Amino acid sequence: MNRPRAREGLPQPQRRRAMLVVLAGLSMSVLDGAIANIALPTIAQELRTDPATVVWVVNAYQLAVTISLLPFASLGELRGYRRVFVSGLAVFALGSLACTLLGSLTALVASRILQGFGGAGIMSVNTALLRFIYPADQLGRGIGINALAGSTSAAIGPSVAAGILSIASWQWLFAINVPLGVVALVLARRVLPRSPLARHRFDWLSALLSALTFGALIIGVDNLRRLSVSVAFELAGAAVAGALFVWRQRMLAYPMLALELFARPVFALSVMSSICSFTAQNLTFVSLPFFLEEVLGQSAVETGLLMTPWPVAVGFVAPIAGWLVDRHYPAFSAGSAWSH
Repeated sequence: MNRPRAREGLPQPQRRRAMLVVLAGLSMSVLDGAIANIALPTIAQELRTDPATVVWVVNAYQLAVTISLLPFASLGELRGYRRVFVSGLAVFALGSLACTLLGSLTALVASRILQGFGGAGIMSVNTALLRFIYPADQLGRGIGINALAGSTSAAIGPSVAAGILSIASWQWLFAINVPLGVVALVLARRVLPRSPLARHRFDWLSALLSALTFGALIIGVDNLRRLSVSVAFELAGAAVAGALFVWRQRMLAYPMLALELFARPVFALSVMSSICSFTAQNLTFVSLPFFLEEVLGQSAVETGLLMTPWPVAVGFVAPIAGWLVDRHYPAFSAGSAWSH
């Protein structure tokens, strides 16, 4: 397959086909992170476990995505964004099949970790692929369509989960990804463009330190509900691994994470604000299904429908927020929204 230059992108109709594959992969990975929340009380009841434990069905996926995003993005530069995306689709479909067939909580969590690695392979390079799909003067359009697909997938997640749970068991939340993933995998191998490869080596030490930092931090925070010496070691380990990761990035000519960006106060504060806002939202999305089903007595289907307005409102307000940001100070718009 020819390697298109970033300035030219792909000609039509190849561009449309490639974009459909990218959007399909992104939608599946985002949707799968959202629909499992609705089924958590049902899974806990069927597998006879407590809410604090079953939440690892969600945590395992998010943990795998978090610790592998940076390494997979770096691999995309070295091995090709197309190869990482295709590999991510294959692993994601395999993990979905395992979630469907394996019946114990331990096996389900392990399968969700596999799914998370596949999802990270998709999400880490999907935006980079747009540079080789669209011409330079249309790249903004491609990024906008990509963002719309991600937000829409998150918005319809509760409704999709409610629809599936109304006619089938929770295993079908994952089974639906298998045929979709296989079709997307076959098409991706045919239509996605190749990208130029970087010549530096993959830094395994940076990848390991990044995984240790985020992994120990997430596990330590999750275990804060029972204060113990092990929690202190986990959080301390995250701090040490993080410090070593930062030191390692400063030593490399081609770092995995460009730390110089964080020297800009506006960028650093924006990242921290984004982390805090997404953390607050995700905490609510994990806990709200338990409140609706176990306290208010709603069914899984009703819970999915009740949770749908929130992400729908986000998708509706997002274009308005973008319009306001173009005309007013961005920090004022964001601060006003969260203050309410």
